[in-house]
Amino acid sequence: MFDRPRSGERAVLVHLELPAEQEREALDEFRELVRSAGADAVAVVTGRRDTPQAKYFVGSGKAEEIRACVEAEGAEVVLFNHALSPAQERNLEQFLKCRVLDRTGLILDIFAQRARSSDGKLQVELAQMRHIATRLVRGWTHLERQKGGIGLRGPGETQLETDRRLVGERIKQLNRRLQKVTRQREQGRQARGKAEIPTVSLVGYTNAGKSTLFNALSGASVYAADKLFATLDPTLRRIELPHTPPLVLADTVGFIRHLPHDLVAAFRSTLQETREASLLLHVIDAHAEDADQRIAQVNQVLQEIGAEDVPQIEVYNKIDLTERAPHVERNAEGRITRVWLSAASGAGMDLLRGALTEYFQQDRVHGWLRLPPEAGRLRARLFDLGAVMSERIDERGDWMIEVELQRRRLLQLQHSEGLPELA
Repeated sequence: MFDRPRSGERAVLVHLELPAEQEREALDEFRELVRSAGADAVAVVTGRRDTPQAKYFVGSGKAEEIRACVEAEGAEVVLFNHALSPAQERNLEQFLKCRVLDRTGLILDIFAQRARSSDGKLQVELAQMRHIATRLVRGWTHLERQKGGIGLRGPGETQLETDRRLVGERIKQLNRRLQKVTRQREQGRQARGKAEIPTVSLVGYTNAGKSTLFNALSGASVYAADKLFATLDPTLRRIELPHTPPLVLADTVGFIRHLPHDLVAAFRSTLQETREASLLLHVIDAHAEDADQRIAQVNQVLQEIGAEDVPQIEVYNKIDLTERAPHVERNAEGRITRVWLSAASGAGMDLLRGALTEYFQQDRVHGWLRLPPEAGRLRARLFDLGAVMSERIDERGDWMIEVELQRRRLLQLQHSEGLPELA
């Protein structure tokens, strides 16, 4: 059994070029992940394969090369820029005589370091438990594990069964606690909905500058750094813009290529803020060479969480690292679709504030409704939403109600409550 050091790991990185798009990863991004995790990359082993090998993922010759690197550099962990099966991870640990972690395990480790709030820690632990549940066997290779039926199991098998039961119980407990968090978040969203306060959610690839932009817009002091997943916990701030109602700005976790499904599932309650938002600000690193691929990855995750239909404005950040000047782009209907700016220098921030003001002014509708006396429930609903500007009763006994509300909310009421057209 090998020792498992707690920190200061010397790491050997392994990256293979694979032809399949769903298995292809970026080496530069992997280096950033390793740096964000706090590991010291002492060597990088690269190679090329048509398909992963079943036993070690890499071929036997490449495995020998990795072992030589581990021994020469005194490495304590080998990090793979790929998803390994539990069997591959176990086989590699036995062969290399050190810890082996795949891309998913590395991202989970970073999330565990970044989580600060209680619900953030719960979500990370749930993702870790789901990941560990398939890999329990590797930590007990020093115990006897006999094969056979009743009465023939060794102490290692008993320990594994105990661990599986404990992990299963912990997953159930975490799910119950997260369900409570989800209900609390839903109550907050319902309260904002009743007060007709739109939510603007920042989304984007990790390290695109979302937290810096969040601070520039809201005047908050959320931690921001040149690291992947620098901030993890969602943060909400109320912001005021001229000639528009107050807005709630939400900063969410960054996305990444091939974001582990366990993380998407665990953070579904957090990402609910994104799905229920009135508008998404899709923050893009204008300096990134693979910006188009990153945009596609973010949109894929948005589709996974059911937020693909929420309106977007693309915010191309970090133009101070390019030769572009701050500007906005509009579609054929004249709506702003892109804003180019630098959150760090402040260049173009006025354009973004103007875009938000313009969007929410266009998004609100004003007019009169005629409701018959028996429509008291619908009238009460309009008052709950804060949409009623004034009202009077005409000579027929109908309510004449002056309303102002979001176009999206109006369409919802017309679809679900049978609200008549505005006059």
